Amino acid sequence: MSTFATAAPAAEPLIMALPNGRILREVMPLLRSMGIEPEPAFDDPASRQLRFATSIPNLSIIRVRAFDVATFVAFGAAQIGVAGNDVLMEFDYSDIYAPLDLDIGHCRIMVAAPADWADREDPQSWSHIRVATKYPEVSRRHFAARGVQAECIKLNGAIELGPSLGLCRHIVDLVQTGATLAANGLVEIEHIADVSSRLIVNRPALKTRPDEVGSWIERFRAATEAAVARAPAPADAG
Repeated sequence: MSTFATAAPAAEPLIMALPNGRILREVMPLLRSMGIEPEPAFDDPASRQLRFATSIPNLSIIRVRAFDVATFVAFGAAQIGVAGNDVLMEFDYSDIYAPLDLDIGHCRIMVAAPADWADREDPQSWSHIRVATKYPEVSRRHFAARGVQAECIKLNGAIELGPSLGLCRHIVDLVQTGATLAANGLVEIEHIADVSSRLIVNRPALKTRPDEVGSWIERFRAATEAAVARAPAPADAG
């Protein structure tokens, strides 16, 4: 007999939104440490299924694009989720509460430019800048705080191509190792924000289902603290 929940109990089901990609790979050990095991189709690369039952009665998982996690949670289609604070900074939804840093998905939002140009300019002298980015709101706020007028060209991918094809001279993008920038002749020139993944919850759901949603916050908190405690100490840089 299957151990996965196949029929909805009387209570309204709780939906957890998870992002595809690297964050999904990093968050799954955390979920499994809490006893959350998705149905087999979740790990089947041939499956086109987007919603999955789990080993926890009344809990389902949806798997969506990283930027869409915040939207599903903000509008109450999912009650809890996992999203990078880059996404939260870009959308700034008032109905999202982010109570916990999960200590995964570490990267940074950076301004980058062609390596042969970066040595010839001083970012402090900018008064206007054109950037390609999937973070137009983050970019505008960052540059506006410095008194720089930013023209933001919204792209959803292949942002590193912008400078080489004459679309712009600078990009604002998420950087983990810097390898993709280097492969496209770009270098980091200005730091905007450090990024990690957060547990997010829908504020109205926290008010109307405080015991249930609050219990999941505490379970995530305990699992994150345990994972941090198990992690090897960083090597001595000295």
